[in-house]
Amino acid sequence: MDPITVGVLGTVLLMVLLLMGMPIAFMMMLVGFLGIWKLSALTAALPIVAQTLYGVTSHYPYTIIPLFIIMGSFAGAAGITRELYVTFDKWFRRLPGGLGVATIAACAGFAAVSGSSVAAAAAMGNVALPEMRRFGYAPRLATGVVAAGGTLSFLIPPSLGFVVYGMLTEQSIGKLLISGILPGLLLAAAYAAVVIGWVKINPSLAPASPEKVTFREKIVALKGIWETALVFFIVMGGIYLGFINPTEAGAVGAFALFIIVMLKGRLTWRAIVSCLLEATRITVMVLFLVAGATVFSYFLALSTIPTTVSAWIAGLEVSRYVILAIIIVIYFILGCFLDSVSMMVLTLPVVFPVIVSLHFHPIWFGVVAVLMMEAGLITPPVGLNVYTLAGIAKDVPMAEIFKGATPFLVSIIVTAVVLTIFPKIALYLPSLMGR
Repeated sequence: MDPITVGVLGTVLLMVLLLMGMPIAFMMMLVGFLGIWKLSALTAALPIVAQTLYGVTSHYPYTIIPLFIIMGSFAGAAGITRELYVTFDKWFRRLPGGLGVATIAACAGFAAVSGSSVAAAAAMGNVALPEMRRFGYAPRLATGVVAAGGTLSFLIPPSLGFVVYGMLTEQSIGKLLISGILPGLLLAAAYAAVVIGWVKINPSLAPASPEKVTFREKIVALKGIWETALVFFIVMGGIYLGFINPTEAGAVGAFALFIIVMLKGRLTWRAIVSCLLEATRITVMVLFLVAGATVFSYFLALSTIPTTVSAWIAGLEVSRYVILAIIIVIYFILGCFLDSVSMMVLTLPVVFPVIVSLHFHPIWFGVVAVLMMEAGLITPPVGLNVYTLAGIAKDVPMAEIFKGATPFLVSIIVTAVVLTIFPKIALYLPSLMGR
């Protein structure tokens, strides 16, 4: 049996196991192991699995994952979410859908100290939903805003999405993190525009706030963002200026937030244990996914499928942007059924060689890929942010939350198009960095 046939059969088996509900990490590892055994030998397959598991779990730079998760946990314990929301409420209250715009801004701020979208959605849901309900906001708009706003943590650094992408494609994690800053701000602005436009069209969704805020009150309210600004500039500024690498930045950021929590008198044993357990759970999940994807990538490389597909696509007489559009549509569809990290580890072994062969910049594509992973967080039926909000707003039907999040998908698509037309938005800041 020729290698390509074995590769195709392995991919089919992968899809069958996926439909059967087998955990993705073990599924990819099993199929990769069987494929390597078939194309090489058992004496080659067993060491590859063992070496991959050891290599991934012992690789020093991967300690960035628990450090970024701990940063988000400490940020929540410090009450940063509420302070951000109060600050931006003062600034945006008078806009149409002002509380919704404030929620988006607060989500963007929280994203600067947290790499988990689900954590951001949960934190903002507990803070923003009661306020929006108190002012008579429609449940569809209120929950949709929080679900969409939470996705910003996957794009604005520190981002777990960029870490996983860098691990799988061997790209600079530091440059990937920096590349997400401007696109993240662009997407946040697009989300805010959706809120304002939606409320303009249907004012009943968000009654205007009768309270006026003076300029002095707005200035005083800015004290609520100092912790976020400080940590963000320490972490991202350190990476950008080359003083610290991403792993060290994660440690510095986590320590800075630890000090902030202590100074606020909110450090408890329960908070510490909760932070460490959450970091451990997510880290183990991601590392097993990466290990499984790595073993599967070895199998695909032996099958020659990636190089064959790349050569075939390169020979097509169509624009490379047509191929890119097809890849984005595939990601959009997969996002309806898979979580973001799983989607990334499943697709990148095949998609990334194609992107490279089409001469797209790998850092730029990392931003586009992460952007499409964000869409998966709010698309039915497996939108993790929507499920998170459903657990908080128990009286709001899940279908209503999905409907509320749908208009924001347009923002994600528009942002992807803008980044394709103007790739410098993503590449400008990384281009100023050293190696």
